[in-house]
Amino acid sequence: MEEDIDVTLHLEGQNGLSPECKSSEETTNGHSNQKPVMNGLIISHNVKDHTTNGCAPLTSLPISTLKQNGLLQTLAAAGGDQTKPAEENVELEKARREWEALESIQPALTEDSNPSPLISFNEALQYFQTTDLGDLLNIQPTIRRTGLAAVTHFLFGPPRLHRELTEERDLVFAIAQCHVDNSQTVHMRVLQTIYKRLIGCRLDCPRYGTHWENIGFQGADPATDLRGTGFLGLMHTLYFVMDPETLPLARDIYKLSQHPTQNFPFSVMSINMTRIALQVLREEALSKECNRRQQVVGVLNEFYVATYLHLYQVWKTQQKTIADSGFVIKEVELFAKKNPKQMLRRLEVFLKERRAGGVPRGTSPEPPAQQPSPSQEERAARAGSKAKELHFTGVCELPSDTEGDARLI
Repeated sequence: MEEDIDVTLHLEGQNGLSPECKSSEETTNGHSNQKPVMNGLIISHNVKDHTTNGCAPLTSLPISTLKQNGLLQTLAAAGGDQTKPAEENVELEKARREWEALESIQPALTEDSNPSPLISFNEALQYFQTTDLGDLLNIQPTIRRTGLAAVTHFLFGPPRLHRELTEERDLVFAIAQCHVDNSQTVHMRVLQTIYKRLIGCRLDCPRYGTHWENIGFQGADPATDLRGTGFLGLMHTLYFVMDPETLPLARDIYKLSQHPTQNFPFSVMSINMTRIALQVLREEALSKECNRRQQVVGVLNEFYVATYLHLYQVWKTQQKTIADSGFVIKEVELFAKKNPKQMLRRLEVFLKERRAGGVPRGTSPEPPAQQPSPSQEERAARAGSKAKELHFTGVCELPSDTEGDARLI
């Protein structure tokens, strides 16, 4: 039987190792078993891949293969390229795994192979219902009116909210003062669910990054856009994208927000719709409907969607652009305050027509004749005179025309 002779070769070259040969000898039952050593690593036949001191595994090759590859000649010459095939394979395998993790329309993915599960609106709401929000309940849920305004509101204004609904109403305003907490799993799942439902991806995305701008936030951190509505701004968007009836509308609005000329930041605009809905609730314009249905959260959710639907129809049919944003939001706010019942009725009809398979009214891309689209000169003038309105953080804090402090913060 041919005896195995193992020789260790050390290179002298880029690593500064001197060429020398030595044998690694082990004695088993009186027999000497020599094994080749390369750069301090033992190489042998018929062993499984392993790692030593954190190094990549080395694969044993037949002598004939080494000759064909020219490796023995290179070692004998003590020079040339000293590439480590195992390390190259590791890098190639890593690149392959990263490439396979990519999805066609998903930017900035994490390497987490276990994405967080989607969270429903009811699950998120239950979290806030069971969380101590005592520090956030020091709020003024209704507008303070004095003098003649108070008397007029008492005599001719909407009815007061039923006492058994005040706790639910106060919870809404407490959520509106709650900040995003990175340590809370529910908070993070809400963010991830909104992103995945709008983009249509499966894996989670990083907590910070420019990918949030893809769904209409202004920067790398969505929390910075929520100071006017708190976490309620995310809760409303969550309801919008998780309800099977409203999800198609949410995606239609999101698609319009990506239009080449009619684009707008979807999430920041959504926060504006939440601010308007909160304001209408504070002015007690939704009290009658809340009393009729014996709930506050459900009515407010639908009113938020109805407000966004109204803006969507105006924006699309009248060919509005980002230069018109401040004016459009103000018009939507005034209309919502004066016609809350009509807003809810329009949403009901819209969803009914969509369920029937028809094209809901108010979604035609052509602007009506009686309301022509502004000229480019008018848009430029508006953009110049209202430059601050292009920054949606300012738009979220537009003052109210009603008497008293009507803003949440």
